[in-house]
Amino acid sequence: MSDNDSSSIGWFLAGLGIGALVGVLYAPKSGRETRDTILQSANQGRDYLTRNAQELRTQADQWVQKGKETINRSKDQITSAVEAGRQAYREAVDKG
Repeated sequence: MSDNDSSSIGWFLAGLGIGALVGVLYAPKSGRETRDTILQSANQGRDYLTRNAQELRTQADQWVQKGKETINRSKDQITSAVEAGRQAYREAVDKG
C-alpha cells in the first residue's frame, strides 16, 4: 500500500509540474497573474500532501492501536492458560 501511495504522490507532483510549465508557456496572462496562478497551484499541492499525510498518520495510529489490543488479548489468554496449568498442577499434587 505504501508503494501505491508513493507512486500516487509522485505522479501528482509530476502532473503539477507539467501543468505549471504548460500554463506558463500558453497562458495569456500577465507575469503577475501567472505567478499568482503558480503559487495557488503550489498551495493546492501542499494542501493535498498535508491532508494525505494526516490521513496516513491516522491510519498508522489505528494499526498501532489494533496491534496493542491484539497483544493484550494474547497476553491475557497466555496468562489464563498458565494460571489454569498451575491450578491443574496443584490439584494433581494434592490428589497424589
